[in-house]
Amino acid sequence: MIRRFYVHNFRCLENFDLPIGGQNAVLLIGKNGAGKTTVALALEVLQKIARGTNRVGSLVKPKDIARNQQDLPIRFEIEAQIGDAIYEYIIAFELPETFKELRVLEERFSCNGSPVYTREHAQVTLARNKTGQTESAAFRIDWHVAALPIVQEQSKSDPLFIFKQWLSRSLILRPVPALINGESDQETLELHPHGTNFGCWFAGILALAPRAYTQIDKYANQVMTDFQEIRNPIIGKDSRSLEVSFSKDRASLTVPFEDLSDGEKCFMICALVLAANHAYGPLFCFWDEPDNYLAIDEVGHFVIALRKAFQQGGQLLTTSHNPEAIRKFSPENTILLHRRSHLDPTVPRRVEDLQIQGNLIDALIRGDVEP
Repeated sequence: MIRRFYVHNFRCLENFDLPIGGQNAVLLIGKNGAGKTTVALALEVLQKIARGTNRVGSLVKPKDIARNQQDLPIRFEIEAQIGDAIYEYIIAFELPETFKELRVLEERFSCNGSPVYTREHAQVTLARNKTGQTESAAFRIDWHVAALPIVQEQSKSDPLFIFKQWLSRSLILRPVPALINGESDQETLELHPHGTNFGCWFAGILALAPRAYTQIDKYANQVMTDFQEIRNPIIGKDSRSLEVSFSKDRASLTVPFEDLSDGEKCFMICALVLAANHAYGPLFCFWDEPDNYLAIDEVGHFVIALRKAFQQGGQLLTTSHNPEAIRKFSPENTILLHRRSHLDPTVPRRVEDLQIQGNLIDALIRGDVEP
């Protein structure tokens, strides 16, 4: 669970501290351009590092600097509770004058308040604890490379391994159903934000925990009453392709996954999110506008299913403009993101702390909800 997420000088996020600590499910609302998707992009920067992307130029670019404030660093800070331990990762990037690419200014990783490594510019200092004695080692790396993917973990109980695996397997979703064809040539537990490796993710979940199919089947039957099964047959030497079967009375129909509607693909993504959180969670899941492709009468059930799953473990952060989705969250776990103009930074405020006249939905329609 994320306890603290702080971003500074990244696009529209300046001195941005997202108040989601202690909440299993949080909804972000706000007008278009308020910064909801930018929150996801900031999380993706950290996830890319955990997944092994270390070149700064592949993480942030000069255009990401807020309002062209090139004299200020871009800074990301995340604090997460995983099991009984608290992990904190901080990385800051700077763009010196005449430079075309940002470089690392500062980087730090700690567990339960104790540093695992610190880094200033090119100097990385490791802290090692052996028989009660703290021993340090230092080395230098390229200024344009993040250290987290490079520093080697010692075992699966190493804080570095635990944190990187948790962040790598977190779900940061902005699905584009039209791009999801259900094909796979490998197994993974790391889903791409657009869902384009959905077939690989399906294969990875079932390879890790075959019983997860029970949860997939249960949810799919709830939202598509004629759902019979989803299979992943071999179609070539090293490839598979998902297909979904439906049945009613004595008739049946099998459809390639790529031919499902956009909303049906979202149902299947939701089914796997629930299964994944149970199989190898608890997970953190950010889903940007999950109701985008759903009918009005489908939204409420969809959101409730996600909320119930993460109440039992993990953390859900989602965004929406849909009244049916907004109604499924209370004021204490709904956050308004607000910008007065494109020249102003995003301001986050809990809805319970705002002065709202009457019903929240009506106030949003009138456009008079702001900090």
